[in-house]
Amino acid sequence: MRDKYDVLIVGAGVGGLYTALNLDANINALVVCKRQLKLCNSSLAQGGVAAVLDTVNDSYELHVKDTLIAGGYLNNVEAVETLVEEGPGDVRKIIEMGANFDRVNGELNKTLEGGHCRRRIVHHKDSTGEEMMRTLIAAVKSHKNIEIVEDTALCFLDETSGGYYATLLGADGFKTVGVSFVVLATGGIGRVYQYTTNSAIATGDGIAIAADLGASIKNLHFIQFHPTAFAAAKGRERFLISEAVRGEGAVLLNNEHKRFMDRYDERLELAPRDVVSRSIILESRRTGSESFYLDITHRESNFIKDRFPMIYERCLHEGVDITKSPIPIFPCHHYLMGGIDVDLNSRTRINRLYAVGECSHTGVHGKNRLASNSLLEALVFGRRSADDINKSSPTAGSVTGKPIIHQTDGAPMPSGMRTTIRRMLQKAYFVIPDIDSALKYSSEIEDIKNRLYRNKFKVNTDYLEARSLARVASIIIGEVVNQ
Repeated sequence: MRDKYDVLIVGAGVGGLYTALNLDANINALVVCKRQLKLCNSSLAQGGVAAVLDTVNDSYELHVKDTLIAGGYLNNVEAVETLVEEGPGDVRKIIEMGANFDRVNGELNKTLEGGHCRRRIVHHKDSTGEEMMRTLIAAVKSHKNIEIVEDTALCFLDETSGGYYATLLGADGFKTVGVSFVVLATGGIGRVYQYTTNSAIATGDGIAIAADLGASIKNLHFIQFHPTAFAAAKGRERFLISEAVRGEGAVLLNNEHKRFMDRYDERLELAPRDVVSRSIILESRRTGSESFYLDITHRESNFIKDRFPMIYERCLHEGVDITKSPIPIFPCHHYLMGGIDVDLNSRTRINRLYAVGECSHTGVHGKNRLASNSLLEALVFGRRSADDINKSSPTAGSVTGKPIIHQTDGAPMPSGMRTTIRRMLQKAYFVIPDIDSALKYSSEIEDIKNRLYRNKFKVNTDYLEARSLARVASIIIGEVVNQ
């Protein structure tokens, strides 16, 4: 690792890697990955990428309309139009890089998911994100101007003349590097909840750091709770049952093994995710039971195994053969629509600071993300951030001034802080907000945040993640209470 770089990219999911790949070859970029390269929310994405690749049977206008409907018309329309119109070009570029999307008779096989009026979602079985990550990692490793470091966390980010000084914590200890531009691509906030489909690294680090720098954080309470997480799974990480399963005909059943969505929405199982999650909670209150199921047993066994091999194997490991039995499911934290507010070029209001992917707020999703728009957003706005940086011709040599020496030694952080935050947020804001609990816990979460920021605890990964979770939870609760 050198002392200075042109660009620092924090996070190595689809957004971070695609940003790096679109930087000019003469720009030196450092990509920092908190754990291993493949451990990120991008790798867990199952359904696919939504893009209008067939303008005969589909149109940009229809994709825009579906996105706005799902988002409750709280979307940034210009951002949605940018996503839909530019997205197909980026999907084709990923295919050219080697992404192996499913085909039938040589043509891309497009699936349907909730909220879409057309089959426009291209996919690799039920592990699209993993396939895209494989493709991007291989491409990044072939670029000499891109350096990747794994098992390295961003601890502090300080503005200086001509850019930033970033304090990193890796296997060899702390190191400070000077960078002209910073792109935050740190993903979501799932670990702020007791139960989440997110990976272990989703602790909102980039959002917390951007907030500390004075960036605008917008609509952090716009959280998507996926209606179909595998309910029997143990631990905080819940296994997702893809939206595409319902797209291929699966139906939702209550505790009596009866369909119920007709009570709540005429679109039935193909209603947007927030509608389905809310419907399950209301049906749970009506029946007094949290037992719900997703049933695709009416489809042919070989079709299920071929179309959803990962889901089939994961469920079988949990004792459920989805070709013969309904899948136990319940809503679970899944995705963040709010985040670090950015413009159409992924710029924050802080000079030389960008944000892409789930940690950003482009306004594309509104209050609820349309299925399979997230990978597309990471591609489109990751490329746009790189294009904007390319125009600025960054030079690491422009970074001047002395870096701040942060105190990193101190007492061990008390145990239980993260557990307390998760418990309170799970109670106060899950699918249908509990305002009384939000009011009750708001000061407690604020106290934990202040304690972590003001006291001199030993700086390690546990501390950094707890600090981020406290910052994020404080913003969410504040928005819920004040909305």
